Amino acid sequence: MLVTFTTEAYADITMFGDVGLSMLRMMGHSATVPGAIRAEDVPTALERLTAAVNANPSAATTTSKDADEPNVSLKNRALPLIELLKAAVKEETFVSWK
Repeated sequence: MLVTFTTEAYADITMFGDVGLSMLRMMGHSATVPGAIRAEDVPTALERLTAAVNANPSAATTTSKDADEPNVSLKNRALPLIELLKAAVKEETFVSWK
């Protein structure tokens, strides 16, 4: 499964399902796909995700049990979504995912 985050203010961001659902939970949302965040709620989601990443930036996230796949830090995985949320805040627009 893949989760694609969309907003009118930024390019789409696609993540593996487990990572995308984890990001949704960090933003304070259920792991329901599809879903959306109203424009007025995007700043709060951004704050929550940023706080979660800053609390443990070197935490590794994995997308498979393959030992050959390198671990990617939470900070690096979240960066594109954080940028998308910042753009949505700036343009005062909603964010959706499917």
